[in-house]
Amino acid sequence: MDYRQSIGALLSLVDHERNSLGPRQKAITGLSRTERFMSRLGDPHRQAKTIHVAGTKGKGSTAAMCDAALRAAGYHTGFYSSPHLHHFTERIRLDSQPIAEEDFARLVDELWPRRMDGDPDSSDGAEAVTLFEFMTGMAYYCFAKEKVDFQVIEVGLGGRLDATNVVTPSVAVITSISLDHTAILGDTLAEIAAEKAGIIKPGGVVAVAPQAPEALSTILGVCRDQQARAIQIGKDVTWVSHETGRDPWDSQRLTVKGRLEEYQLDIPLAGLHQLENAATAVAALEALVEQGHSVPAEAIQRGFAQVSWPGRMEVLSRSPLFLADGAHNPHSVNLLMEALDCNPPPGRLILVAGFSRDKNVADMARRLAQASPMVFATRSRHPRSLPPAAVADLFKNEGLTAVESDSVAEAVEQALGLAGPGGLVLATGSLFVVAEAREAMLGIEPEVYPDILPQDLR
Repeated sequence: MDYRQSIGALLSLVDHERNSLGPRQKAITGLSRTERFMSRLGDPHRQAKTIHVAGTKGKGSTAAMCDAALRAAGYHTGFYSSPHLHHFTERIRLDSQPIAEEDFARLVDELWPRRMDGDPDSSDGAEAVTLFEFMTGMAYYCFAKEKVDFQVIEVGLGGRLDATNVVTPSVAVITSISLDHTAILGDTLAEIAAEKAGIIKPGGVVAVAPQAPEALSTILGVCRDQQARAIQIGKDVTWVSHETGRDPWDSQRLTVKGRLEEYQLDIPLAGLHQLENAATAVAALEALVEQGHSVPAEAIQRGFAQVSWPGRMEVLSRSPLFLADGAHNPHSVNLLMEALDCNPPPGRLILVAGFSRDKNVADMARRLAQASPMVFATRSRHPRSLPPAAVADLFKNEGLTAVESDSVAEAVEQALGLAGPGGLVLATGSLFVVAEAREAMLGIEPEVYPDILPQDLR
């Protein structure tokens, strides 16, 4: 296969990311299929030391900081995350860089015959892994083949039954938990926390970010049941923010007081929640030090200063100021708006907004509307995106004017024209909207999947 053929093959698999998720028992079926697939691949997930990261908000940023610090400490690293912004290769990274397209295609080609139970050339009695399960197998197989020292693995959805949860990690991490994917994970913080805490293994170590009492109680209960050691951020590991006089959208400075050392850190990520994520990453890295691995304070400092995690309060332009943030639930939208409240725009906020239909869109629109923005309502190419008319209605219900735009690129162009050099444009509501805003602003050529998918599979 070449690269485009490999993407076409992947898109022929069951894809819960791009299709509307059904009832819980249909969306999450267990780990047995993934475990069989891993067995057919030679159990590659057992080859490297693992940091396994679950959570609702901040898991990607926290995982990226862990990966960057380990790389700065001289280790050969693998990093698996989802979804991607622009290209599938972003999901599997070696030493923080996406693997090459030819390597990606080679992995798909090599693993494709092993995607089913039984005879892969026969549909009788054969059960193929889903796209996410196949990609997870690809990542573990790639990292084993490359003999990485550490693999940082971000959970896709939930934790307990997520395909990534076949590993026994050196350190588990649970970042901030809020209500999201409630149709699948549960209607309460306790239910969702129980799913996330499913990555905690017997006798393990888990770094736990600050949580609502209901979620924290559940996580600590799982730790007791599993005889696992919990490191609580905000209690065992703390942080203090420092004013620098620098542009708050550029970087932040903080001191993290760990259990082993104190760290003076600069992170090129905006938002106060990133300070919490940095402290959480430090807690995970210190746990590795306690296990005998060398991760010097200088490497943590250097790695964090170099970390890149696009699409999260990211500045795409200075004149006008254009921010892109993949907030996609009420909690993350609230964090975004708190950051804007701390750094108010000089003029009226202009919003490029689009949502996925399976999210709590009314609450997100209500919070965004409190800033009285001018709204361009749009949709991404993602099949679960809400139509622009429906997005516009959400804001009109809040008493705002909303202009419908058929594409994110069109909405971005209209917003820039209205903003002028001193304005502020914010693209948010979905990571997929943010991806297309980045493509429009930065000239990135995207993968457009209807063009890649073979005609007979559309």
